[in-house]
Amino acid sequence: MAAPAKGMCWSLRPLLRVVQTRDLEARRWVRALRRSPVRVLFPSGQVEERKRAPDKQPRKAVPEASFQEQRHKRPLETSPSQTPHTWEEAGLRYDKAFPGDRRLSSVMTIVKSRPFREKQGKILLEGRRLIADALKAGAVPKVFFFSRLEYVKELPVDQLKGVSLIKVKFEDIKDWSDLVTPQGIMGIFAKPDPVKMTYPKTQLHHSLPLVLICDNLRDPGNLGTILRSAAGAGCSKVLLTKGCVDAWEPKVLRAGMGAHFQVPIVNNLEWETVPNHLPPDTRVYVADNCGLYAQVQMSNKTGDHDWECDRRYLKFHKSEEELDTKTRKDWLPKLEVQSYDLDWTEAPAAVVIGGETHGVSLESLQLAESTGGKRLLIPVVPGVDSLNSAMAASILLFEGKRQLRIKVEDLSRDRSYH
Repeated sequence: MAAPAKGMCWSLRPLLRVVQTRDLEARRWVRALRRSPVRVLFPSGQVEERKRAPDKQPRKAVPEASFQEQRHKRPLETSPSQTPHTWEEAGLRYDKAFPGDRRLSSVMTIVKSRPFREKQGKILLEGRRLIADALKAGAVPKVFFFSRLEYVKELPVDQLKGVSLIKVKFEDIKDWSDLVTPQGIMGIFAKPDPVKMTYPKTQLHHSLPLVLICDNLRDPGNLGTILRSAAGAGCSKVLLTKGCVDAWEPKVLRAGMGAHFQVPIVNNLEWETVPNHLPPDTRVYVADNCGLYAQVQMSNKTGDHDWECDRRYLKFHKSEEELDTKTRKDWLPKLEVQSYDLDWTEAPAAVVIGGETHGVSLESLQLAESTGGKRLLIPVVPGVDSLNSAMAASILLFEGKRQLRIKVEDLSRDRSYH
């Protein structure tokens, strides 16, 4: 039985081929019938023209040369991360980050560290308003990460040439943002040089002979608030000594609300170089209540409050055992204490604000003594140690502004009489 079955299989093979061929021919005929004829030729030799429907006009033949031209005009196919996109009104290009693109994460990890900012000279700015203020002041952008093209179109086009523009997902920006409500754009800038910056004309017009010196300020929120108050009061510049938090840290930038681009900021100074950044004949005043001690001294009461007040400096400079009774009295600079609302702006003035934890440094007291300055007291209710650093700075700066305004008004009044 195996032999006949084998013969039957061989006999069926050509039959299957014929069926397949007929099926193919049938498909061809069906396909031909579906086509709309253009011209019909009858057996008698008569030819009848058929018009096409309006929506089925024949395609125009394209010469072979045009195909060659189009082939040369087409851009080369690249990966999604390298495909440039352009908008006509700006003529700029941006890259679109593909899934798994680590450019944003790698940049954010590095630029958020202070050693990198100091070594590479780059800072991170976030938010449309802060970036616009930076560009207006002349800050140099390097890279922009954004989630919507409209955010970049709001920026000056002439300052975006040569800048890397990378479009990323909003979720990626949200992961690295320090804002409660991210605004969808982040920029890497070259660290601004206060000498090369262009500050607002109104700020320069209202600038006062008043300098703020920050000493041992380590809270980002306090420093940002102080910078904001300095810009509002019209300080000519702000000096930050070593030991302060970095002025370009994201939290300081957020608390500053654009003050970084309204008043010159000189960062990370040694105390030996501070006088080089002060105008000639500047008197340095120290905001240091020292608790109840300053109020007792103003009342001419005797006691050991001065020693209790000044022991905190020993922690950084000398040990208490090394000082005898006489040395204890002469070790610290002797500065007269003056109420903050008395006149202290007869000459160009500089105010030193210390941190809440460590207070002002010994070097600040020595600088105040060498320039003929004093300690400025803001009276508080007994039992209250001291004010917040940002609050004390705001009170003193705006008091200095008030005193200077009165001097200008008196001067103009005297001129009008003469």
